[in-house]
Amino acid sequence: MIKDLFLMNGYGIYVWSAFAFTLISFLSLYTIISLQLKKEQKRFEKNFSSLSEEKYGIAINQEIHKEILKHSGSKI
Repeated sequence: MIKDLFLMNGYGIYVWSAFAFTLISFLSLYTIISLQLKKEQKRFEKNFSSLSEEKYGIAINQEIHKEILKHSGSKI
């Protein structure tokens, strides 16, 4: 019975290879996007921390900056 599930009347090789290809593609895309996000967060934190006191005070009160800093785990 399990053998029939894997073979699928001769179409199993196509179905399982397509499933594996899709899974590998999704995992690689997730990994690439995750790495890019971390890179951009570090760049944002670097630029954010180099602001003057006046600009820092204005920026820290903006909602979008609060959201980005909250998700990056920064203690700024």
